[in-house]
Amino acid sequence: MSPDDGSHPHAAAPAGAAAAPATVLVIAGLGWSLVNFRLDLMRRVRTNGHRVLAAAPDFDPETEATLRTEGIEPITVPIKRTGLNPIHDIQTLRALRNLIRREKPDIILPYTMKPIIYGSLAARLEKQTRCYPLFTGLGYAFSEPNPTGKRKLVRRIAVQLHRHALRAIRLGFYYNCADLSDLRRFRMIPEQARMVAVPGTGVDTNSFTPSPFPKGPPVFLFVARMLRSKGLDDLIEAARILRVEGHEFRLELLGPTDSNPDAIDKETLKKWHDRGEVVYHTPTRDVRPYFSRSHVFVLPTRLREGIPRTILEAMASGRPVITTDAPGCGETVGDQDGGLVVPQNNPSALADAMRRFIREPVLIGKLGAQARKRICRNNNVHMINRLLLTEMGLERVPEQTDEIARFSDTVS
Repeated sequence: MSPDDGSHPHAAAPAGAAAAPATVLVIAGLGWSLVNFRLDLMRRVRTNGHRVLAAAPDFDPETEATLRTEGIEPITVPIKRTGLNPIHDIQTLRALRNLIRREKPDIILPYTMKPIIYGSLAARLEKQTRCYPLFTGLGYAFSEPNPTGKRKLVRRIAVQLHRHALRAIRLGFYYNCADLSDLRRFRMIPEQARMVAVPGTGVDTNSFTPSPFPKGPPVFLFVARMLRSKGLDDLIEAARILRVEGHEFRLELLGPTDSNPDAIDKETLKKWHDRGEVVYHTPTRDVRPYFSRSHVFVLPTRLREGIPRTILEAMASGRPVITTDAPGCGETVGDQDGGLVVPQNNPSALADAMRRFIREPVLIGKLGAQARKRICRNNNVHMINRLLLTEMGLERVPEQTDEIARFSDTVS
């Protein structure tokens, strides 16, 4: 493969070049995530004078209206977020090729596994577009070092698909070093591909702000899909340990159920709720009121998470976090600096961390203030979006680049 001299159709545009008007195609596996996770990014692309297309399999009326109001064009494409059905995946590839052929985007930014695989492959087959995959987390197939059974098969297939789809990629973005290590180790990206570290989606620190802590016993809040791999079983067991000891607190769960085989079924959630072990809330598009009614955010995940948006939002809201040492989580929080970090799959250690906040309520305010400072310093969404746009050649490099340099750990 030739060196990255800008002549290859997938080569990065020079970072300092003038950002001529371009058409940018963002591909997601879920329609609502384009608003929830990428709206600030796409808004900034539009502000810089570029056209933005947003492709996903499912646009509800509210999501579509929000995108159109921002001047972003929603385009429906068939993508099955989970599963290994080759017929569905061929339909996805065909639809993306037709979309690229019709709209002729200058840049494609796919994120999550299937959009990355089939978006990158479609771009390569059409030979006309720069494609910059954004690895937000490799997820299920790579969550164990030595998988067996179905997980092993899924990882083997994922590795081969990535190798085939990404062979022409020259620039990509990643959230945590564990994902980068696997991308390199399994040769899922070319050796010459330049990978740039990005500290998560970022969070708007003007939208997520601290609020007074509620009075009464501590409220621990879990926000995520209802999956065992998110540590829900560990959290329930930890809560039971504390209740046997006679501690007063409330545990609230917020998030959707899932088709994943790892999911907690609705009957189990109802049973926990009816017993008073948890207060379960169905999904919402505005988590801020729930942060304001809580004291501590808890995500005891066993997964490699990328960098969880919920952790960033909780910390920006001045809430301390209890999480595990899973890649993307522990280093984001910092043990004793914005929260407490415990080993994965360890209900006893999780109970110890929760007990500290119950017994030392002053720690809630202290670590919550540290959490807010940490996010403002490291994960402000506007700094992150500027990094992405300048790397993709969609925005001029500012005269003062120190802010960007702090976040970019480029691997050549």
